Amino acid sequence: MSTASARVGVLALQGDVREHARVLTALGADVTLVRRPEELAAVAGLVLPGGESSVIDKLSRLFGMREPIRSAIAAGMPVYGTCAGLILLADELLDGIAGQQTFGGLDATVRRNAFGSQADSFETELDVPALGAPPVHATFIRAPVIERVGPSVDVLAALDDGRIVAAQQGALLGTAFHPEVAGEHRFHRRFLELVAAA
Repeated sequence: MSTASARVGVLALQGDVREHARVLTALGADVTLVRRPEELAAVAGLVLPGGESSVIDKLSRLFGMREPIRSAIAAGMPVYGTCAGLILLADELLDGIAGQQTFGGLDATVRRNAFGSQADSFETELDVPALGAPPVHATFIRAPVIERVGPSVDVLAALDDGRIVAAQQGALLGTAFHPEVAGEHRFHRRFLELVAAA
C-alpha cells in the first residue's frame, strides 16, 4: 500500500487538529477527523495532536474514546503524538494534573510542561539522524520532555543538554515539539510509512 492511499485519523477533541490534517493531506493521505469510536475503527493510523493533554484526556473519556484508543495502540495501530500527544502516548506521566491519565503504549516517562510556561516556548534546529539532512526546525510550545525510555524505544532526537525530545517504539512515534507548525513534513511522512507497513 502506498502512503498516498492511507486513511489516517487526527484525534479531533482539542488542539492543533487542522495543522496536522493539512500536512497529512499535502502528503497524499486520506484524512478523517476522529471524535467517535466508529471513526477510529475506520482509520489505519492516528495522530494525537498538540494541545492541552489534561483536556484531551478528559474529553477522550467523555466521548468514550479512551478505551478504543488504548485497544488500537495495543493491537499495533501506528500512532504519532506531538507535544500533548506525546504525553498521552507515554506509559508514565510526571507533573500531570490530579487524576490525569494517558493512553500509554510508549515505554517512556514524560514530564509535562518541562520547559515552563508559554513564555518559555522556543525554536531550535535539531539533528535527527533517522530523517537525514537538513536538521529539523523544531518548535517547542509549553513542551514536555522524555525523561526515561525503555529498552525497546529508539531515541530519534535530543537537545544539546541530552534531554530526549523525539522517540519511536515500533509503530508509535512521539515528538515533544510541533513539526506541523514549522512546515516540517518528514515526521508525518515517517508516520505514513509506518501506516503503509502495518
